[in-house]
Amino acid sequence: MSNDDSGARAKSKRGPRKSGGGSAKARRKAARLAAVQALYQIDLNGVDPAGKGVETVLGEFVKHRLGEDVDGVAFVAAEPQLFSDIVRGASYRREDVDRIVSAALDSRFPLERLEMLLRAILRAGAYELLAHADLHPRILISEYVDVAHAFFAGREPGMVNGVLDHVARVLRPDELARPDPSRDDDKPAG
Repeated sequence: MSNDDSGARAKSKRGPRKSGGGSAKARRKAARLAAVQALYQIDLNGVDPAGKGVETVLGEFVKHRLGEDVDGVAFVAAEPQLFSDIVRGASYRREDVDRIVSAALDSRFPLERLEMLLRAILRAGAYELLAHADLHPRILISEYVDVAHAFFAGREPGMVNGVLDHVARVLRPDELARPDPSRDDDKPAG
């Protein structure tokens, strides 16, 4: 047996390696993506959004999925506090979140008719617009449009943009009237 073989065997005994790294922004993006996946799993498995099953899903994601290498590909570790806040908040406040999202949808496409993954994205985005007043609505909308692009190549990202924009105009109209603080477009060129 060569030294290379023993090294490979030793690595496999340790199990999958947790990756980390990434900027704070990348970790927040990863948290939002993972939160959508967890909300999808909760919906898919029929977990009571107000029950203990939400905590089980959270624990599984934190222990086995956040920041793991998957098939040799290292992923940025998600910010665990943001991930947990989104999953818990969108789950425990599902009635409020669903009412807000449903009001923004065309009556021909009720929330229950949407694909589960699209529902998960809209629930997470609407929850953050409702609960995270410290972030400009345009930043949150952009983040969830990016999440939608990770899963969909069609018109769904545009739908996410339109629905969350409507939600933001209802929940936080004054903030939408102000420029997005993360953009430099309004600054004069030097």
